[in-house]
Amino acid sequence: QDERSQQIYSLIDKGRLMQMPFEGMSLLDYAINASLVISNIAIKKSDKAGLITFQDKVGTVLQAGRVNNQISQILQTLYNQKTAYREPDFSSLFSAVRKNISQRSLLLLFTNFETLQGLNRQLRYLRKLAQYHLVVVIFFENTELKKLIQNPHTSLQSLFYQSVAEKLNYEKRLIVKELHKNGIHSILTQPQDLTINTINKYLELKARSLI
Repeated sequence: QDERSQQIYSLIDKGRLMQMPFEGMSLLDYAINASLVISNIAIKKSDKAGLITFQDKVGTVLQAGRVNNQISQILQTLYNQKTAYREPDFSSLFSAVRKNISQRSLLLLFTNFETLQGLNRQLRYLRKLAQYHLVVVIFFENTELKKLIQNPHTSLQSLFYQSVAEKLNYEKRLIVKELHKNGIHSILTQPQDLTINTINKYLELKARSLI
């Protein structure tokens, strides 16, 4: 059974863009909650769950395992996280993954990109990770922008804001395409749907025998 079990790592970006609020919680809070749930499900599916957190440097590294107290270790680690929301350093993340994860694993990267330019700054590190592991980049719809797009506008200023919102919303779709082009899976999700979408992606990848 141990030979069939796969390693599932939650990589949690604690950087600046994860500070965005949504319904009383930050995007980081949503990522932490989703990581706990997916880790629990992975262990119940006989996989091993682990964790890496990072911002301007790597914070926590918890090796993947499925021992009896693994979930309590993950829980304790996640809820003790502190962050200054600094700019995330993806090169440090890549180094930590190479140093600590030798077996091909599923890496669920909880992060946020607002623009294609923002993604392109980190793409080489994501491509490197994808050479060794199955990478899923999980990032967020800007729900405030979506409201702007959906609301009817009459004034010139409102129309301008709507135009900007549509452009930024389109950028998110371009990010998905760019990741796909580079062989990297992605989930673009609203914060409230993060956990269920992450679970579904994990189950889909297992069903397709990609992990």
